[in-house]
Order: sequence, then C-alpha cells, then structure tokens
Amino acid sequence: MRDMKYSIFSLIRNAFSYHQGWQQAWRSPDPKSFYEVIIVGGGGHGLATAYYLAKECHIRNIAVLEKGWLGGGNTGRNTTIVRSNYLWDASAALYDHAVNLWHSLSQELNYNVMFSPRGLLHLAHSVHDLQEIGRRGNSNFLNGIDAEYLSPEQVKKMVPFINLNCRYPVLGALLQRRGGTARHDAVAWGYARAADALGVDIIQNCEVTGFDIENATVKGVRTSRGDIRANKVGCVVAGHCSVLAEMAGFRLPIESFPLQALVSEPVKPIIDCVVMSNGVHAYISQSDKGELVIGASSDAYNSYSQRGSFNIIEDTVGAIVELYPLFSRMRMLRQWGGIVDVTVDRSPIISKTPIANLYFNCGWGTGGFKATPGSGHVFAHSIAGQDMHPIAAPFSIDRFSTGALVDEGAAAAVAH
Repeated sequence: MRDMKYSIFSLIRNAFSYHQGWQQAWRSPDPKSFYEVIIVGGGGHGLATAYYLAKECHIRNIAVLEKGWLGGGNTGRNTTIVRSNYLWDASAALYDHAVNLWHSLSQELNYNVMFSPRGLLHLAHSVHDLQEIGRRGNSNFLNGIDAEYLSPEQVKKMVPFINLNCRYPVLGALLQRRGGTARHDAVAWGYARAADALGVDIIQNCEVTGFDIENATVKGVRTSRGDIRANKVGCVVAGHCSVLAEMAGFRLPIESFPLQALVSEPVKPIIDCVVMSNGVHAYISQSDKGELVIGASSDAYNSYSQRGSFNIIEDTVGAIVELYPLFSRMRMLRQWGGIVDVTVDRSPIISKTPIANLYFNCGWGTGGFKATPGSGHVFAHSIAGQDMHPIAAPFSIDRFSTGALVDEGAAAAVAH
C-alpha cells in the first residue's frame, strides 16, 4: 500500500534528492488465486469501481485485470469532455452524479485530474436542432441541472471567431457552465494510485479468456496468467463487452464502432470553452498544451480497430474550417480512434446478467469518459449490495425486453 501524500511539502522534500525518491504510483503484483471481487478492465470506469468498492464498500480483496496497460483503451482515446445535459430523468441523475464528483475528484484522489469547468456549448444549426436543445434545456432545468439558451449574438460573444453564417448557420446554442474537460490519463492514474493505496491489486497484461461458471453462477475467470477464483466479477471493457458476454454464454444488444478524434499543432490560448456541433459531428476545445482537440463522428461500419477512416477526418476538418475559418491553416498533429460500444437507445447498460454474481457496465457509446466517477461509484455499490444502486437501476439489461428504453439519441451527440 502507498502512504505518500502528494503536497507542496512532499514536493519540496523530494526536491532535495532531485526527485529520485518518489514511490511508484501503484504496485505490479502477481495475481492471487482468489479475490472477493474481480473487475475486468483497467480503464477509468474499472479503476473507479475498484476504488469505491475499497473505500466506501470496505471490500479490500479486489483485483483489476487489464489485458494491456492502464488507460490504453477508451480512457486514453477520447476528447476529455465532461457534461451532464442529457434529456431523460435517468440519464440526468447518472451524468449529474458524475459531474458533482468531478468537481472534487482531485481532492478526493490526492491527484490532479486537471478538471476544468470551462463551460460547454451545444450549437444549433437548424430548426430541428433548436427544438432539440430547447426541449433538453427545459428538461435539464426541471432536473436541477444548469442550462442556458444562447442567441447567435451571445454565442459570438463567447466565441468571437466563429462564423455564424457559414454553410452550417448557427441559430443558437445550449450552454452548461459546469461542463468542461479533464485530463484523461490523469483520471486513470489517479484512480489507480488511490485504489492501490487501499490494497487493490492492479494486474496489467492479464487478458481474460473465459469464465468459470457453475450452476449459472460465476466462480472466477480464466486469464492469460492462470485461473483466478472470485465471489463476484464486474466487467467494464467498453468496446469489447460483447466479446466477454459471449464467453459467458449470453448476448448484449450492442454494436462496436471506431470513434475518431485528432489534435492540431499547439497554439496560444484562443478558445476557453468546449463547443459541440452535433448536427455536423464536429466539436472542439483547447488543451493546456495549446492543441486544438477535435472530435469526429463514429465510422459507419462495425470494427474493433483503434484507428479510423480518412473520409471521417476530411468531413470533420471541413466542418471545423467552415465554422472557424481562423483555423484553416492549422496542421494536424496526430489522430486516433477509440472503440465505442453503442446500444439501441444510446444509453449504457449497468446491470446484473443471466449469470449470478456477474455484472456488466458497458454501452456508453461516446458518453463514457464524462461519466467515469459516477459510473464507478454506482457500479461499485451495485456489486457490493444485493440490489442495483437506484441511479443504476434504470439501465438494466432487462429494459430491452420490457421496452423501458432511455432514448438519448440526440443528447448523446455523435453516437448515432
């Protein structure tokens, strides 16, 4: 376990040794033969689940199994946006729970996750867009979530270099001031360090290849490093969730697609908020290093590839240049893709499964990063208790047979 607290005093103390005496942020233990709970997936959601299981549910014999390295999946392959302005009551409760946790997460973890509540704009380019943000804004207001409607002139005041009368005319916007960005790698590292300090075993390069199931009850997992027994197993593996579900003998109503993003060369600070444009699948913010972080749409075909198509990049950059002509001579620095797991109603699955003591947290589409602390918190309490956490209950897998869908096709941005 780790006992070093990050502070100005530890920084000064280690300066005398030229910063050679810092402890490792987390251990790299060999897997034990038995754990009370195994979390499959070492991304933000999985690490957050393990942390809250240890801290709030007082379960200390926990392992997080990651087939690669921590944060090597969607956690490190997104555009770092945080918001909670979703339409339905169930979604509002889940995502706003996450936003509330984001605001104190650095203090909670004793690790700077660089959360920046810089505000988030949703642009409207058509009458339909205006009706959608109006309806959603009213719903947000009724659920106690901050939402402001802006006129084109108010948008221009916030983003002076935007082109209001381009091919995609800006007719208005929905603003959530509590929204913003965070540092994706720092989120994974912060949760990993905090979970490790509570005794959680974080085991990298340990791929789950199957489940041990007896009498429709999970008894453990088979891995590339041997079989491991467990009382309960939680799976949080984003785009590969349907693969693990098939290993357990059931199917999930999920499709997996590559979702692309890119960053530009760094420039001086120019944009101090996040601007989303759902209608043309292009959104933009600026990182602390000065790079323009640009989100694109998902590819039109199913794939487990962590790269995307050049036509998506071309379409996205074309829309960005239309809206922000100032960026027409910017150079693209790098591009990447994440594997998004998309459900029919564009809402996640946080649920028990047909296999007793086996839980799945998946189907986040493009909403995964923003939900990280809230998702981990409610999933941990669901695994530890007999019943699902009240915030997680509406997202049961049973809704696809009962018809009680949580349709977030519009608010979920580019996952449609």
